[in-house]
Amino acid sequence: MPIVEQQVRSLREQIVDTLRSEVLCGVWSNEVPVREQALAERFGVSRGPIRDALLQLSREGVLVYRPNKGVRINTPPVESERQMLQTMRREMETYCLKRCLDQLNEADDEQLEGILAELTRACEREDIRAIADYDLALHRLLVRRASGELEVIWQSITSRLLMDYSRIDRFDEIIAEHKAIVSAIKHRDFEAAQKALQENII
Repeated sequence: MPIVEQQVRSLREQIVDTLRSEVLCGVWSNEVPVREQALAERFGVSRGPIRDALLQLSREGVLVYRPNKGVRINTPPVESERQMLQTMRREMETYCLKRCLDQLNEADDEQLEGILAELTRACEREDIRAIADYDLALHRLLVRRASGELEVIWQSITSRLLMDYSRIDRFDEIIAEHKAIVSAIKHRDFEAAQKALQENII
């Protein structure tokens, strides 16, 4: 979970964030069942928080129950569905950006810079899991500042996309694209920020 997140996260949320980022960076295969007991032992908790976390990830579309196979990682959406979800994500982030841009303050700017710095370091060491965390944390901050209700929907969309971070090899481009987003936001330049978001969400 990104250390720059100021909001206190519950144990269940921490487990959800960890498992989600592992799926995004290719740690899990949909051929391997997700077992409650193994995860409970790994995180040092009872099966209750694990069950709650798996339920949330199932609602997001990250996990799916298959008869006689148990809980597995969901398969990525077909291309037509992926394009639709990407369009929905771009439209939602653009709406949230427009809604919150004039309300952002220096504390928000500092948090964005902090996430960008962590993302840059993650890219420099080619840490795929950290890249996935900080990439989504930056976008999520903007959505959250606009609407907590939309944040829930946004999370479901981005999770269902099951973006394959494990194949990322353009680390310089990732840094440059997010620098452009943060710079435009700090200048409160909606058109430039919108353009940077659109170029990043592909």
